[in-house]
Amino acid sequence: MALFSKDIKTLDDLFVHTLQDIYYAEKQIEKTLPKMIDKAGSPELKQGFETHLEETRGQVQRLEKVFEMHGESPKAVTCPAINGIIKEAEEIAGEVADQDVLDAALTAAAQAVEHYEISRYGALAAWARELGRNDCAELLHQTLEEERATDEKLTRIAEERVNRKAA
Repeated sequence: MALFSKDIKTLDDLFVHTLQDIYYAEKQIEKTLPKMIDKAGSPELKQGFETHLEETRGQVQRLEKVFEMHGESPKAVTCPAINGIIKEAEEIAGEVADQDVLDAALTAAAQAVEHYEISRYGALAAWARELGRNDCAELLHQTLEEERATDEKLTRIAEERVNRKAA
């Protein structure tokens, strides 16, 4: 999709497209997290990734419910942003030999994913409210809060353990 696609004419079109975008992103994250779990050395980081994998599965189901509530079938459209974030994480992780530094890199990569998700879910929840879809907004806001909580957990893990060990 081009930046200003001819297919997006209304806020509703933008809302549906962005749902499709984040649906794709969540599916990619669901595929990538097991690799990150395997690479993580820090028990706290590994546990954090495992918890987020379970949350991600729930978020995919929640998105499917939002699609249904909005009268749409769940559909993914390629999200170049998440593909780029994941590709960069894989490249960096492949170059780091020291496990403590690798954990710091994995933590930073996971936070890049979280920040992308936070921006998308924040916009989607706001647009849902503007479209009079408070039912959808509530579900999207629930996911937004989970993403924020995950980001805070990752920050704590990084600042209290992972970054210190890497230094």
